[in-house]
Amino acid sequence: IYVTHDQTEAMTLGTRIVVLKDGIIQQVDTPQNLYNTPNNIFVAGFIGSPQMNLVDAEVVGNGSSVTLKLSDTVSIALPADKSKPIIDGGYVGKTVVAGIRPEDIHDSQMFIEASPSAPMTSVVKVYELLGAEVFLYFDVNGTQVTARVDPRTTAKTGDPIRFAFDMEKAHFFDKETELTITN
Repeated sequence: IYVTHDQTEAMTLGTRIVVLKDGIIQQVDTPQNLYNTPNNIFVAGFIGSPQMNLVDAEVVGNGSSVTLKLSDTVSIALPADKSKPIIDGGYVGKTVVAGIRPEDIHDSQMFIEASPSAPMTSVVKVYELLGAEVFLYFDVNGTQVTARVDPRTTAKTGDPIRFAFDMEKAHFFDKETELTITN
């Protein structure tokens, strides 16, 4: 199946999808693999609705572990399986692009308390109720982020919100080449 703009239809109909950018093949794979293991930032943003959130982060190394510095006050510890390829790739001290899908950002108190990732705070700019889910739009260090949360959320437009990223499901990309470091 050749896909130009409607990735949702292609994901429901296709068993293998060719993702093209400017006539150049970016990735040929199953819909699930395109979603879970994109080769680069273009594919990561192409598959999924709303698309993957992309945030610049400075990599800070501490032996065999890595934290991502999103701002002067926000740092997120990475799991060991995500830290190793970043360290091995020579990204410590550099800026990478962290990709997190909207459904992997959580505002529930239970997830925040159980998450090894430090909670962050922001202010909800837009609350969008879609029936079985809610999209919350807010900023993380100046970058707009979309979270897909449970419709029972108490957050509304203008409210401060506490949230955490599920770093087990995060993706990391080389800022220069836009290629995947680790999924």
